Amino acid sequence: MTKDKQPHRSRFHKAKDDARFAEQATTTPQTASAAYRLAFQDTDFLLREDLRPVRFQLELLKPELLLDEAGIESTLVIYGSARIPEPDEADALETAATDDVQRNIARRLKAKAHYYDEARALARLASQVPCDDKGCRHFVVCSGGGPSIMEAANRGAADEGRESIGLNIVLPHEQAPNRYVTPDLSFQFHYFALRKMHFLLRARAVAVFPGGFGTFDEMFELLTLIQTGKIKPIPIVLFGKEFWHRVVNFDALVEEGVISARDLDLFTFVETAAEAWAIIDGFYANIEETH
Repeated sequence: MTKDKQPHRSRFHKAKDDARFAEQATTTPQTASAAYRLAFQDTDFLLREDLRPVRFQLELLKPELLLDEAGIESTLVIYGSARIPEPDEADALETAATDDVQRNIARRLKAKAHYYDEARALARLASQVPCDDKGCRHFVVCSGGGPSIMEAANRGAADEGRESIGLNIVLPHEQAPNRYVTPDLSFQFHYFALRKMHFLLRARAVAVFPGGFGTFDEMFELLTLIQTGKIKPIPIVLFGKEFWHRVVNFDALVEEGVISARDLDLFTFVETAAEAWAIIDGFYANIEETH
């Protein structure tokens, strides 16, 4: 008698097979009931309030597994505004303004348009990092998947013919990933918490461009995690010293005693992609020398 050499678990049908079999069931009052659906095929069941922990786990697992399968070991995360225009489109903002307030805002956005090019250039530099001996990729560009600075980040990777990640979030208004995100690395989240976790799970460096509430939220959470020792320090570069000093009085936070002077060393102000990449490269060169 020939011995079955297959592992015992292989004798069972796979979930996707049973899912297919279930769809072929004869229609009866019993099979037509939602109670009869396979739990993992029952969307209404998965969307119940009681199932929130399961949905959390799914949003943690799906990107994690797919990024592992793609051989992505570490990332360069690029945060920034969804409103800063590409340089070629900057003049159109001012032209479309209908009053002095709008014109002033348009001019300020136009003055920041060069950061689109800097984000794109930084992504190109990161995308030139070769795979390691195991074939894994490092400093893979990761953005929020949206327009403006996020688009520039994914576009820079595409310029080099490399993949990049987009972590989108479901919003009440219509939105879609920018066209430069690698389709198989384009993820959508329901939970902000899980999205922010995935930004940092593989982050080896973070670049923060001028932005609004979302950018502030992501940046300050990262700074808090490092400040409190929850994660090890990584290079954090803030583009646009003038902007950041205008919108956040970091020195006043020190003077008020709510942060320490050394907390200001958690990040470095830069103006260009070359300057930012030199800081990131130097950070890891110093670590290698230490070890």
